[in-house]
Amino acid sequence: MSSLSTHVLDTASGRPAAGVPVRLETRSGALLGDGVTDADGRIAALGPADLAEGVYVLRFDTAAYVTGFYPEVVVVFTIADAGQHHHVPLLLSPYGYSTYRGS
Repeated sequence: MSSLSTHVLDTASGRPAAGVPVRLETRSGALLGDGVTDADGRIAALGPADLAEGVYVLRFDTAAYVTGFYPEVVVVFTIADAGQHHHVPLLLSPYGYSTYRGS
C-alpha cells in the first residue's frame, strides 16, 4: 500500500509555506485525513498509512496562507502503484500555482 506526503513552497518569497491546511479526500469527497504544513511547509504523512490504488483529491486551503487569486488549490491524482510512496508538492504564489509528482 502507498503512503502520501506533501510540501508547499511559496515561490514569491522563496520560502516554505507554513500553516497551510490540507485535506486528503476520496474522489467522492470522503475525508481520509487532514493536516497543516509545518514550519518547513511539509506534511510528512497525510491520511492513512496505506492508500490503495485509485483516484484521490488534495485540497489546499491557500487562502489561510496568502491573499491571492486562488483561495483553494485542488489536486486530483491517481495512485497506480500502491507499493510506492507518493509525494505531491505545491509551488504557490498569490497569482499562480504548479504541482508535480515528487519523490
